[in-house]
Amino acid sequence: MRILCAALPCAALLLLACDRPPSDDEIKTWTPSDHDRAEENQRVASGAQATPQAAGGDNRADNNRQLVELTWRQQCATCHGALGHGDGPNGPMVKAADLTKDEWQTATTDEQIVQSIRNGKGRMPKFDLPPAVLAGIVQRIRASRGR
Repeated sequence: MRILCAALPCAALLLLACDRPPSDDEIKTWTPSDHDRAEENQRVASGAQATPQAAGGDNRADNNRQLVELTWRQQCATCHGALGHGDGPNGPMVKAADLTKDEWQTATTDEQIVQSIRNGKGRMPKFDLPPAVLAGIVQRIRASRGR
């Protein structure tokens, strides 16, 4: 009986709330400008240049750069650190390499980096990443040389 007493007011509210479908005037079509642009606005406010997408650049390249950075932060930085110095929170525990050292950069080929990522190395697990992201990670590592 209690369930019936609680259900009746809910059913009545549902019936009253759904008396008609929305009109075409009430439905707004989604556009890209509806997106929250907080990150872009923050970059502009800090004096950074607009993203290539906002400046009419290559959308795919920008998306790949963002994906590479996201992958680095989530998968690599925990051991190798934000800049690749091996100083991430888990870096000392797993003896993560300092990827910025000239000696390491000179002794390691791009293919060796790719193979280490794909197959793992020592305590580093293997990662199944798309070729474009792998290439971006290699570029990111090479760009960190001497930093």
